[in-house]
Amino acid sequence: MTQVWAYLRLMRPANIITAIADIMMGFAASGAILSRPFWEGSLNAETLQPLGWLVLSTIGLYGGGVVFNDVFDAELDRVERPERPIPSGKASVAGAATLGALLLLSGVLAAWQVSLLSAVIALAIAFLALLYDYQGKHNTLLGPINMGACRGGNLLLGISAVPAAVGQLWFMALIPIVYIAAITMVSRGEVHGGNTAALKGAAFMYALVFAGIISLSLLPHFNLWYSIPFLLLFAYLIIPPLVKAMPAREPKLIIKAVKAGILALIVMNASMAAGFAGWQYGLLVLLLLPVSIYVAKKFAVT
Repeated sequence: MTQVWAYLRLMRPANIITAIADIMMGFAASGAILSRPFWEGSLNAETLQPLGWLVLSTIGLYGGGVVFNDVFDAELDRVERPERPIPSGKASVAGAATLGALLLLSGVLAAWQVSLLSAVIALAIAFLALLYDYQGKHNTLLGPINMGACRGGNLLLGISAVPAAVGQLWFMALIPIVYIAAITMVSRGEVHGGNTAALKGAAFMYALVFAGIISLSLLPHFNLWYSIPFLLLFAYLIIPPLVKAMPAREPKLIIKAVKAGILALIVMNASMAAGFAGWQYGLLVLLLLPVSIYVAKKFAVT
């Protein structure tokens, strides 16, 4: 059981739950449940089947991506994070690489059950994840963009439940790209402490994310009023930890800001999901937050 637990830790289950929120939001934006409110029966077997496959896909893609992150960082973690599963000896590099490959493959195959376009998007996400793990994260400028592109692709994966919607709503991927890029900038100070310029840059990018979500009200099927309560909660979760981390630049505060940013992804998705499919659906997505918080107490988020 100890070994199984170690490999589960490599997958960062709490983070995977936030990826599921991406899919649920993209699913709402695609129009798959716009014919009538989901609580009146639009979430039936016919609509749940593609949603289920896409959820399984993101579990494989995100899980595989973060496992390979530890595979490529094994030597560095022996110095900076000796408690992690691989440097502690509870998991092996070969075992982790095998797990990561199987997860990525399962992610692509699950997406294929929905459409060829979904499979292509999943394959692109897997490539971007490996690129980030191997090289992207070491590039100051392109690293955050690379990581954000993985998340933007995940949102498009959810939208691909209705393939034609991807061409119409592709620009929505920019919102998680900017947001994750901001979190990635903050996270670089986890071990040794951050720098004020990077943290201020992240704050500016957070502001762009809020502006981007509000601008969705220009779409005919997005109701901003349903979104606002979730947006306020989103701001409450991410802004105070970042403000606290700015003057101190302590690794402990940086980690808290990163953790808050990752978990708040669910609230960000809920805010957009509510705008597209009603506040009830937004609450359904938001229910993933307490689950993620609980799991985060058991498994590392960063």
